[in-house]
Amino acid sequence: MSAPDDDRTVEFDDDLDILPDTTSDERGPGWGDAPDADDNTARLLEDRPPHWG
Repeated sequence: MSAPDDDRTVEFDDDLDILPDTTSDERGPGWGDAPDADDNTARLLEDRPPHWG
């Protein structure tokens, strides 16, 4: 018979990275962009609509 959960000690590695902060499909290559195309600021500013000023 096992002890209740309150009496059990659980040790874990706090530095373990179980899930990444950003998955590969959220980055540029996941959308078909070139792997080095991380900074899209210039392109976004150039493509903004005229009514944005």
